[in-house]
Amino acid sequence: MNIKSNAPGLPLCLSLVLLLAGCAQPPAAIHYPVTPRVAPLPVAVAPVVPRDEVAPLLAYHQSLRRMTQGELLKELSGITLQQRTPKITLQTGLILMLTRGGGDLARAQSIFDSVASSTEPEAEGLKPLAQLLSSHCAEARRLSDTADRLAIQLRETQRKSDQLSETLEALKAIERGLPVRPTSGSSAAGSR
Repeated sequence: MNIKSNAPGLPLCLSLVLLLAGCAQPPAAIHYPVTPRVAPLPVAVAPVVPRDEVAPLLAYHQSLRRMTQGELLKELSGITLQQRTPKITLQTGLILMLTRGGGDLARAQSIFDSVASSTEPEAEGLKPLAQLLSSHCAEARRLSDTADRLAIQLRETQRKSDQLSETLEALKAIERGLPVRPTSGSSAAGSR
């Protein structure tokens, strides 16, 4: 190749440019000053506390315990007029637990069981309380049945005891009415 050059140092300049181009770093390897990345500050979000549905029911139960039987029956008649929700249903059961009427404890247990097995979304937070109250009613019914059975046994035992006392007193009266037998020592002296 025959390059004619008008400038005498052109081949030298070209060779220098090519030499410098070969020694140059690729653009990706050029180091620029790095600024540190700042992570965004976390936003503090207060946890959502579920609404406490049990505490008001426990307070309601405490107020029921201070009522007389007449006041409880009045409360029961008033609550039955309200729209049925799981909370109202539990309140009805709480009243029935305290009214002491025939079968009221069994009715309360049935009501608690219905809330414990409910598929309504409003019943979700009340299910553990309903299960607890249902088991409490079952235990109270068992204890009541045991107390009734023991009371019947006690009455029967008392009746038998009274009969035995009467029989014993009758035997004592018969014994007192018998003629006195002579002792064996006095009969031997009379035969001499």
